Amino acid sequence: MDSLLIGFQIIVSLTLIAVVLLQVKGQGTALFGSAESSYRTRRGFERLLFQFTIGLIVVFIGLSIVIASNRF
Repeated sequence: MDSLLIGFQIIVSLTLIAVVLLQVKGQGTALFGSAESSYRTRRGFERLLFQFTIGLIVVFIGLSIVIASNRF
């Protein structure tokens, strides 16, 4: 059971990395992103990608807690 959870966490983490890289692709070249994009509204696919990222983060943190609690 533990190896199944760890495998699922690896899949979630790789998906999370890919989704974050898709979001960064459209940003500016400054160190912290472009200033113009800081306060604009997300629409369409960009908004869906943002919400999907939040969902993946919640799943990743939940899996981390479950795996850590099974170790003790």
